[in-house]
Amino acid sequence: MQATENTEQTGSLIDQTQNYMMGLINNPETLIGPAKSLIVAILIFIIGKMIARWLSNLAAKGMEKANSDKTLVGFVRKLIYYLILAAVVIAALGELGIQTTSLLAVMGAAGLAIGLALKDSLSNFASGVMLIMLRPFKVGDVVEIAGSTGKIKEVKIFSTAMVTPDNKEITIPNGQILNDVIVNYTANKVRRVDMAIGVGYDDDLQKARQVMMDTLTAHPLVLEDPAPAIILTDLGDSSVNFAVRPWAKTEDYWTVYNEVLEQLKVNIEAAGCSIPYPQRDVHMHQAS
Repeated sequence: MQATENTEQTGSLIDQTQNYMMGLINNPETLIGPAKSLIVAILIFIIGKMIARWLSNLAAKGMEKANSDKTLVGFVRKLIYYLILAAVVIAALGELGIQTTSLLAVMGAAGLAIGLALKDSLSNFASGVMLIMLRPFKVGDVVEIAGSTGKIKEVKIFSTAMVTPDNKEITIPNGQILNDVIVNYTANKVRRVDMAIGVGYDDDLQKARQVMMDTLTAHPLVLEDPAPAIILTDLGDSSVNFAVRPWAKTEDYWTVYNEVLEQLKVNIEAAGCSIPYPQRDVHMHQAS
């Protein structure tokens, strides 16, 4: 009995299919409209995709001529391409008779839900775009960010990688970078080298100052402009303290710091002055 019913249903489906096909054969004009819409939709998609690729590459070439950051160039190229491609897809679906208004509403609701779920990632994404556009630092710069100091290795959309002086790689979310203080040590071509030198109270201060200035001017990496400065800063508990401030090229900073500091000690002591260490005088009185 069940087999008979299945056979009847199958025969009915075949008959319906045959009737539908005969109707199309007898009335071929019913296929013209859908076929035309399908062809136009395919043409819209193909041509729109070509235009999207052409416009994105054109924008990228313009940015490259303006010496824009490579990361920013790649991001803008992809952004323009996918925005135009999305508009092309919607236009093609509209040509097929699909109600794009409801589709846009569904896509908007889905985008809102995804945005709320990925708000931290989107914050890092937006911060990455701002970092690439504002460029507070570039690859190779030595910076201090979020309590860490190192050389920038790569600036990505969601995070930034840098290498510390002891060769550890640190990845910091871009949102944290944009909300923190950024200290760029290599942004300028020259830097001031700050050193603190103390001499004894019994020493000739003018002589000590002259020895320090001669040491600075004799070093080949110390710049003449800006001129080095030696300033008496305070009278300490155990020494008279000077701020010694030569200028050097940024890439020579640590060389100048180390070599000049060592030479200052040698020359000051050779001139008969002293560099005292913290000490305390104790006066003893005999009580009656």
